[in-house]
Amino acid sequence: MEQQRRIAAYGICRDGDGRVLLVRSSAFSDMPGVWQLPGGGLKHGEHPEWAVVREFAEATGLSVRVTGVAAILADIGPLPFRDVELHHDRVIFDVVMEGGDLRHEAGGSTDLVRWVDSAELATLPLMPFTARLLGVPPRPELIEETLLTVPRVTLPETVAAPPTGPRGQRFAAYGLVTDPAGRVLLTQIAGAYPGAGRWHLPGGGTDFGEQPDVGFLRELVEEAGQEGRITGLLRVSHRRNPAARGPEGVPIDWHSVRVTYLATVDHPTPAVVTEAAGGSTAEARWFDLAEARMLALTDVALAALDWLAGQSRTPLPRS
Repeated sequence: MEQQRRIAAYGICRDGDGRVLLVRSSAFSDMPGVWQLPGGGLKHGEHPEWAVVREFAEATGLSVRVTGVAAILADIGPLPFRDVELHHDRVIFDVVMEGGDLRHEAGGSTDLVRWVDSAELATLPLMPFTARLLGVPPRPELIEETLLTVPRVTLPETVAAPPTGPRGQRFAAYGLVTDPAGRVLLTQIAGAYPGAGRWHLPGGGTDFGEQPDVGFLRELVEEAGQEGRITGLLRVSHRRNPAARGPEGVPIDWHSVRVTYLATVDHPTPAVVTEAAGGSTAEARWFDLAEARMLALTDVALAALDWLAGQSRTPLPRS
């Protein structure tokens, strides 16, 4: 079975009566008849916030504004009509309506949209991630029954124009890690990797089938030898580098989506890189905050340290 990954953004939108807005997957989708939060896959180079606003307009006719990040999660499963095992990295935002007129999508991946109250939620075949986020017990039997009874339409394959060069999307999880003394943990990027020599937050790309928080904690051990715990979520950002050049020496148009957690190490030890030789981390070290802010930093690390220094009154940059 072919393994594929997809990064997607969704929104939780409620009306004045507490009902949540849901959309139904159409016959053109991989899960016809199944309901979920409005949203969908990111285009190459698209910020997750831009994606959820675009998807709401396409699927519901509403214009929305993002008010915060509700959750970051991943799930993996086979697509019922294709020989594909799909890993979804999902960024879920809280959103509020700002305008527009509610209407169904025509000829797209959804065909119905409506406000749903808590009583009706339990009766619908919900995508597992949607059920989890809305606190509804999963009903896999409802999904299976729906997929067996709702016809699926297979569209003719279209040949898209190939990109001008190799490109890819990457989902990464990082952490602003502190200890009881107020020190911050940073890692230095190794020489063969983009940003070589700069100091970065611990973390990195998540593995296939791995939850983002689990991936970050794994990286924390590999890059710095520390056992930590997550205490919150700081931000979601993105960056497109059209000519990133890694150890392979080949330029790739990389689009990275990065989640930054807040984390602490209750019993810090001297930081030591434990990953195999040739990895992306050259060194790891604890720093006082003032010292850390004087280093050559990546954009992810700079934004996090600025927030830690008390400058969060100004919105963080969306890189």
